Amino acid sequence: MADSLVQVDGARQLRASLRRAGDDLTDLKAAHKHAAQIAANASADLAPRRTGRLQQTIRASGTKTAGIIRAGTARVPYAAPIHWGWSRRHITAQPFLSDGARDSEGRWLPVYTDYVQHTLDSIQGA
Repeated sequence: MADSLVQVDGARQLRASLRRAGDDLTDLKAAHKHAAQIAANASADLAPRRTGRLQQTIRASGTKTAGIIRAGTARVPYAAPIHWGWSRRHITAQPFLSDGARDSEGRWLPVYTDYVQHTLDSIQGA
């Protein structure tokens, strides 16, 4: 799950510009979490369901650089093999996290555009 699912072109330059403008990026952290929560909810709907334990472990978090969706816990260690598959164990991949993020892109992408627009509106002289 270390591979990036979605990459926003210009995100690094935006963060650098905001830092130079004096923004501490806490709003970007909130935007990342909000977008990740939208994708996590969509992913939970797509999660394979036997008992519902895997679905209940799907959660979102946000940092200053990324929105993150995680699944699984110590009590539900099979999230990664279910998502990515495990050929030796004859487990076919069911990429519910990736599919949920991709399918909900139309709902979480406006979170970023709204954030950028709000930030641009708040910068003096822009």
